[in-house]
Amino acid sequence: MKRSRKGVKAQRYNQFTKNKLVVVILSLISALLMAIASTATSIYFYGNNYTPIRADAAIVLGAAVWGKQPSPVFRERINHAINLYETGYVRTLIFTGGVGNGDELAEALVGKLYAVSKGVKSSDILIETTSRTTSQNLQNASELVANYQFKKILIVSDPLHLKRAVLMARNLGLDAQPSPTPTTRYQSLNSQLPFLMRETYFYFVYLLFKI
Repeated sequence: MKRSRKGVKAQRYNQFTKNKLVVVILSLISALLMAIASTATSIYFYGNNYTPIRADAAIVLGAAVWGKQPSPVFRERINHAINLYETGYVRTLIFTGGVGNGDELAEALVGKLYAVSKGVKSSDILIETTSRTTSQNLQNASELVANYQFKKILIVSDPLHLKRAVLMARNLGLDAQPSPTPTTRYQSLNSQLPFLMRETYFYFVYLLFKI
């Protein structure tokens, strides 16, 4: 029994609609993957290409502490900030970070004690000890920047962290520039890839929700 022309047309229309839907879905997935790949690439190169500049202060983003000592990641951030201070690129260091779960001391205080032990004047160090996230680090630090009327600011952290951090800082009204740690602990592919994936995710979250 032959199918009617209407039946054939309807079948062809349904197939065309399905094919068109598949193309749209694949196009959306492709665009999303390209956006993710492009963002991840820009995050990677952002913190690895910079020109050192002089500024009024350096905001050192907090990281974990081990007892009364900075973790290896935090220590390298502090060491870089100390080098900026000793070479005259900044006059003031601003350490950020509150008390983590199970910790006794705030990250910022540990950072200050470590820097003082390396010869930085206590009077040249400011701290905020209540933040728990990068956004809070920068929000609290921006209040210190305003109080002390600093103009130009360096943001010190690991290279892969800086694209999001600097964007946050600028959205808070800071004249901020990146200053990546040259001795970052995230140097191998096994350590960089998870960090890069995490930063790419949180970069999109920040763009969408500003958190």
